[in-house]
Amino acid sequence: MLLSDILMLMLCGGISGFLAGLLGIGGGMILVPFMILVFGHLGFNPEVIVHMAIATGMATILFTTSSAIWAHHKHGSVDWKLVVALSPGMIFGGLVGGSELFEALKTSWLSLFFAIFIVYSSIQMLLNKKPKPGRELPGPLGLFGFGTFAGALASLVGAGGAFITVPFMLWCNVKPHNAMASSSGLGFPIAAAATLGYMYGSWGNPNLPAGSLGFVYLPAVACIVAVSIFTAPIGAKMARKLNVGQLKRVFGVMLLFLAAFMLNESRKAFGF
Repeated sequence: MLLSDILMLMLCGGISGFLAGLLGIGGGMILVPFMILVFGHLGFNPEVIVHMAIATGMATILFTTSSAIWAHHKHGSVDWKLVVALSPGMIFGGLVGGSELFEALKTSWLSLFFAIFIVYSSIQMLLNKKPKPGRELPGPLGLFGFGTFAGALASLVGAGGAFITVPFMLWCNVKPHNAMASSSGLGFPIAAAATLGYMYGSWGNPNLPAGSLGFVYLPAVACIVAVSIFTAPIGAKMARKLNVGQLKRVFGVMLLFLAAFMLNESRKAFGF
């Protein structure tokens, strides 16, 4: 990689780490468009660039969330009983989604699906609506079923799952601060399962460049993680001081620009 590529990835790593700590998101989705640009600049096969960008972004969540989890845990914000209860389903869903569904999607459809997901996430951020508490948490079977769905969906878009786990927890009467912190804890099992699924499902793919482990491009992971593990705790600390609602709206606008980029990538892949 050229120095410009390394610096872009490190800058993105710093931003994604900060947002992971601040908003409870995995940060992987904002990395994807920039990694597509870097991987295209490096001359990677167009058929695997989007898959590699999503998988590599998810792999970085392993490290980013670890740092954010520790920061939230020190303040007693993570509901570990809930994290343990939801993790089995999320691991199962992440493995199945990452290994079976992910590679089956062609670049054009994967780009379109990712763009739609970003639009949905941006609307959530802009409106900043919290679902009204309507019920208590379901039993073990219900938690496993929800976890499986959330893990599979997260694996397809390279996200830590906060976009769906936080609204679910709020709906089930979990306190907002605990829900956001616990979503960081859930990001790790989702990322671990999905990353293993990506590697297994794409093992031996002839289109992958040197330095990749399945769809995960290790040099990019190293560049991003080298910065994100330091900025995630800063974001977690700032979450207790800043107006997170206003920040979410700013982030939502940024996501719309990223969605436009991914829609254009999908258009090119479809040949329009």
